[in-house]
Amino acid sequence: MLGEEHRIVGISGYTVRPPRARAEKPKVSAFLSAKIDKIVALKPDCVIGFSDLQADIAAQLIKHGIQVCIFNQRSVAEIFSMLYQLAAMVGKVQRGLELITQMQSRLLEIECAAKSLKRRPRVFFEEWYEPHISAIAWVSELIGIAGGDDCFPELACQAMGKGRIIADGDEIVRRNPEIIFGSWCGKKFRPDQVLARAGWQDVAALKSAHVFEIKSAEILQPGPAALIDGVEQIHRIIMRWSQSYES
Repeated sequence: MLGEEHRIVGISGYTVRPPRARAEKPKVSAFLSAKIDKIVALKPDCVIGFSDLQADIAAQLIKHGIQVCIFNQRSVAEIFSMLYQLAAMVGKVQRGLELITQMQSRLLEIECAAKSLKRRPRVFFEEWYEPHISAIAWVSELIGIAGGDDCFPELACQAMGKGRIIADGDEIVRRNPEIIFGSWCGKKFRPDQVLARAGWQDVAALKSAHVFEIKSAEILQPGPAALIDGVEQIHRIIMRWSQSYES
């Protein structure tokens, strides 16, 4: 997006945006593991990573004398901060600011549109299913911007997935979400499995078939995708729910 993709010498196996990246750039890592020898052979000036979960990868690269920058963004504000820093690192501050301003303006438009809702739906975002894991901070915030209320806002502040585990699945039933979004990290979400869950037959989202997948690459990667495609999908579905609710 900054026009500096020629600088990229290697990518993660989870990179899917833009689609041609997988054909043009060598895949040299997963998320929790990396091909250290292949990364070293590429002679990168800097390796960019995400989260404390990649600490071991970072340590190995540092021992090889490679500069490493690990971001740890967990909120919408932190994502924007990361984008600005990345733009500065490649000498594209002005272009970075333009893109950030565009994204922030669109989020404000979405938030303003959501204020027209007569009632905000209760939303459950399922990041995993066994055990149930609820939305991380930036996802919870984007649900709020899009017009919904996260059913488990008290868990969103937990940075690690284990901190967002809902041990008692009946608690989801008790909170009775009206929309369910699923994004099982690394696995295709199956709405039919959710619809078939024992004891969930009276959950509002299931009764109205408001159970939807949002692909992980469009909502669980804390970068432009979530701020553009992910939030737009959530907003469209919430607005359609509102129309059906009012009718």
